[in-house]
Amino acid sequence: MKNSIAENIANFLVEYSPFSQLTYDELTQVAMDIRVLNVEKRKSLFQINDVLHDCFYVVASGVINLSVISDAEETLLNKCITGDILGLRPFFAKNNYMMTAKAREESIVYAIPIATFRPFVANNAEVLDYLLQSFASTSQNPNDKKGKLLNDTVQYKENQSEIQFFQALDYNKKPLFATTTDIVQNIAQLMTNNLYGCVVIQENNLPVGIITDTDLRTKIATGRFYITTLAHNIMSSPVITVSENISLAEAQLFMLQHNVTHLCVTIDGSDNTAVKGIISQQDLIAAQSNNPGVLIKEIKRVLNAEGLKNLREMLSEFIRTSIDKKIPISNINTIAGEVNLAIIKRAIDLAILDLGSPPSRFAWLSIGSQGRKEQLLLTDQDSILVFEDIATDKYRNVKEYYLKVAKRVDAILEVVGYSACSNGHVASNIIWCKSLSEWKKQYDNWFNAPGEKTNEVQGVFFDYELAYGDIELEEALTESIFNGIRNKKKFFAYLGNETLKKPSPLSFFKQFNLEEEGIYKDLFDIKSRALTPLIDAARLLVLSHDIKGVNNTFLRFKQLAIKEPKYSEVYLNAAEAFQTLSKFRTLEGLKNGSNGQFINIEELSKSQKEKLKNCLLPMKEIEEIIKNKFQLTYFS
Repeated sequence: MKNSIAENIANFLVEYSPFSQLTYDELTQVAMDIRVLNVEKRKSLFQINDVLHDCFYVVASGVINLSVISDAEETLLNKCITGDILGLRPFFAKNNYMMTAKAREESIVYAIPIATFRPFVANNAEVLDYLLQSFASTSQNPNDKKGKLLNDTVQYKENQSEIQFFQALDYNKKPLFATTTDIVQNIAQLMTNNLYGCVVIQENNLPVGIITDTDLRTKIATGRFYITTLAHNIMSSPVITVSENISLAEAQLFMLQHNVTHLCVTIDGSDNTAVKGIISQQDLIAAQSNNPGVLIKEIKRVLNAEGLKNLREMLSEFIRTSIDKKIPISNINTIAGEVNLAIIKRAIDLAILDLGSPPSRFAWLSIGSQGRKEQLLLTDQDSILVFEDIATDKYRNVKEYYLKVAKRVDAILEVVGYSACSNGHVASNIIWCKSLSEWKKQYDNWFNAPGEKTNEVQGVFFDYELAYGDIELEEALTESIFNGIRNKKKFFAYLGNETLKKPSPLSFFKQFNLEEEGIYKDLFDIKSRALTPLIDAARLLVLSHDIKGVNNTFLRFKQLAIKEPKYSEVYLNAAEAFQTLSKFRTLEGLKNGSNGQFINIEELSKSQKEKLKNCLLPMKEIEEIIKNKFQLTYFS
């Protein structure tokens, strides 16, 4: 009689090393003895100095943090995610555990008895070699200069920039504080006495600003303010806050993005909670080797399109190796999004250098996948341009200038690898390069007369991010959109119907619906049949809830789970499904040098096919929510 649980475990393990080196029959035999453990949040699987267990572990779902005690504090080494092996010490050593394994969230772990697995290790050199290398990377040998310990399977080396996303970041946990009414002279003396480069300015024990050495040099030493002035007159505000689990790469990107040299660590990462410490630029010196932050600096200095192309290829390699290391796709998206944004900014810089200074304020908005920061592959470019309202007699010349800039940017990005949008959604298109008033009118037309010009009403125009220019124009447009969209039942019904029109991914018999003709015959369109319906649904729902500033599909579903607790499980499942589908597409694109839209189902393993099908399950529940929330009969 078949054991379905053992089969499910075997199907899972076959996707990961070293289990992929075993035959399916061998894996099934091992799986018969595996124990399935449900580890509650913050519960330990094992702790430092615990007696060794009779098994090692594989993470089936969730996240297990690995940590050690250093200087009386618990220091996070790494996060083990799905497929990672941990707890190999009983295989090769006799002394007790040297680290703690604790669940970051509710997790499922497979406990594999060493007695059961040892015979397969003895008979398979590749399995033994894998386990030996994994265990060697966990041994804290002070004479080992190869790298710093991260976890059971990953070792940090200076050329492995993708690991920096998880690398622990040490920071000053005892910052100096002052109030807004303290005299600057006293603050400067406090900094001098403590050899500190900054002081956090607080009100009601919350951070409202920061004074740094730079502020003292540029505002006091230059004579702009007297040394007896009050702190609130020279402090930099608002302070840029982050959570304490921020990584080196993330911290560096924050500093580059906000043009600051200090980040304030708070309890929840916002300025509404107490300060826990300060991250300075000096804390990131160790992270200045080959990493995304340096990549962005290089992008800012490049002088031509070919140079940008070379740097984008480096980003592609970063994405590839990060996926190989099983870094979560959401984390990769964060870094890739910032690098892609830097490329667009530099392309606009180069265009303006050629054509001269802009005649007015303007905002270049990336829309679609770039606006959502979901563009890991070289897909098409989508953008719109908004310029400030100007006198009628100047309008023509101003618009002509921005169309020239946009065409120059298009040409640069073409060289980089981003082709122009096939639907013409680019700022160089005369209908998508407009004044602020024209854009407001455009959106109002969509809200009030949806369906009359369906070629214009595209969801991508609601997924935008400021890539370059004046943030006030972007904010004014956003305010106008959200004011105009309220109570527009017919418009939401239109978007709802458009969302549900997408082609079904599965047939009535739960088989993949493949393309029936053309060059993609017998391939699965993962973009149109799986990703786009989730993207459209998330957009529709956040707009209906008046949720601003959240463009990423994964984060939109996370926000919806908070906003609508009764559907939280559905939304969280949709968020995870979107991440997995994005990974499928990215891997396909990297493998074939394409945009990854069409997948050969026959090339997938049985477990991969099952995983892909499972990602499609939340879509039906999302459809039901949309049908219940919006009056779709307007367009039925």
